[in-house]
Amino acid sequence: MPKHANQKAKLLHLYHILLRYTDEDHPLTVAQLIEKLALADIKAERKSVYDDLEALRQFGLDIQCRKGKTPGWFVGDRDFELPEVKLLMDAVQSSRFITQKKSDTLLRKLESLASVHQAGQLQRQVYVSGRIKVMNESIYYNVDKLHAAIAGQRAITFRYFDYDITRQKVFRQEGRRYTASPYGLIWNSENYYMVAFDHAHREMRHYRVDKMTELVITTLAREGRERYPDFQLAQYGQKHFGMYSGQEVTVTLRGKRDKAHLVWDRFGQEVILAPDGPDHFTVTLPVVMSPQFFGWLLGLDGSLTVTAPAAAVRAYRERLSAALAQLSPPAQ
Repeated sequence: MPKHANQKAKLLHLYHILLRYTDEDHPLTVAQLIEKLALADIKAERKSVYDDLEALRQFGLDIQCRKGKTPGWFVGDRDFELPEVKLLMDAVQSSRFITQKKSDTLLRKLESLASVHQAGQLQRQVYVSGRIKVMNESIYYNVDKLHAAIAGQRAITFRYFDYDITRQKVFRQEGRRYTASPYGLIWNSENYYMVAFDHAHREMRHYRVDKMTELVITTLAREGRERYPDFQLAQYGQKHFGMYSGQEVTVTLRGKRDKAHLVWDRFGQEVILAPDGPDHFTVTLPVVMSPQFFGWLLGLDGSLTVTAPAAAVRAYRERLSAALAQLSPPAQ
């Protein structure tokens, strides 16, 4: 029997020491491993450590031994390599819907995927300056509840708000609760959106998750499938530029052949482009006409133009004219 209660946890402590304190550039000798185990009040002999290292290797931990000037044992391949951890950290830092407080917590957890020495490298690469973050801490609980509602095919109720110039919440619908059946979550334009069937308006709508509060999963069955039997979340996200609402229209766009990537980048490479003369193509797509859609076209500097239907062409012209009318005349 173990001479000390902590002896039962020796293998677990050794596992933690190897993951936390070793990497290819920082191996530990068996003597150093024994010293670290002693800090946890665990006595170990060299032979037992060798046996434990072999047991951990058979368990699947990539334990390697190096000889030479800097001999020792270290963990080689990890579940997440250093560039992958950095990629995840960049995603957390740049995610607007994650509050600064939660970002800091997640970054610390991501650092634990690397050794303490590698974590130091990661910290030196962290530059977060002036990145906009949401203020609603309840977003994480909202996401968890939304996933539960989607999995259970249940409707939800919630209150929806904006912020005024003093950063105070202003509730929409005079504070009345919304009732909706969630179908999925979309990360778009640096925000998290819930796409749901709105029970009051009997149509699919979307809501920013960080502006939802007092979310409750009801016992009501999810609605909307009868009205939208072929609903696809990905297609919904493609149609809504910047997640702005508007009238859904099937439009025809015309562009230069060397600009085909603009269409594929936005709508996917499954979209079929039809040749239109030697230098151009046309493509017909369902989109939601909104200021964001017209802004996308304008930002392409004429590489793509809308040619049909006539109502869409007219709406685009009116949008451009209205923008010009709002500009002050040039100074004389």
